[in-house]
Amino acid sequence: MAKTGTTTQGLRAAIERSGYYPALVAEAVEAAVGGEPVASYLVHQETTFDSNEVRRHVTVLVLTEHRFIVSHTDEQAADTSSPTPYATTSTESVKLGRISSVVVSRVVANPEKYVPGTLPREVVLTIGWGAVSRIDLEPAACGDSNCEADHGYTGSSTADDLSLRVSEAGDGPDAVRQTLAFAQSLSEATAATAASGR
Repeated sequence: MAKTGTTTQGLRAAIERSGYYPALVAEAVEAAVGGEPVASYLVHQETTFDSNEVRRHVTVLVLTEHRFIVSHTDEQAADTSSPTPYATTSTESVKLGRISSVVVSRVVANPEKYVPGTLPREVVLTIGWGAVSRIDLEPAACGDSNCEADHGYTGSSTADDLSLRVSEAGDGPDAVRQTLAFAQSLSEATAATAASGR
């Protein structure tokens, strides 16, 4: 389930409609947003299966004039640290000028018949701001197949702070549409911030 919009009241209503610990999630998000007007938001709830357990997770993304706010809330079963089930919620506030990439990956069925404006069947939104990077390394080699020298390592570093996958089959077409709308709002805001030098 994904919901998007542009008002603080709409954000609160979307969090409540998600039905996932709305009082806890709303309090954390509203504290992070503070008094800033909300320019755009996306509320995405997903359910995962971990062995014999069903776990829910909600991600709330909020765009204000100067910041991108991300909130995650997860539920946990009772364990050695807590005799009762519990939830963990966290928020991070990022200046728009720190966002280094907004990647939208679209999966489209029958691309040879694609008509502009048709919704993709799946969207992956990846946002990077330098807090988390993934490094993939592998042994380096030269073009000589008989060479036995150590050429060190080669690899790539990928910004991977947030990745959100939404599919038409699992989340519905509205969720895909709303994710694309939020991604466009965020891309436009980061471009405007870069152009203004903020």
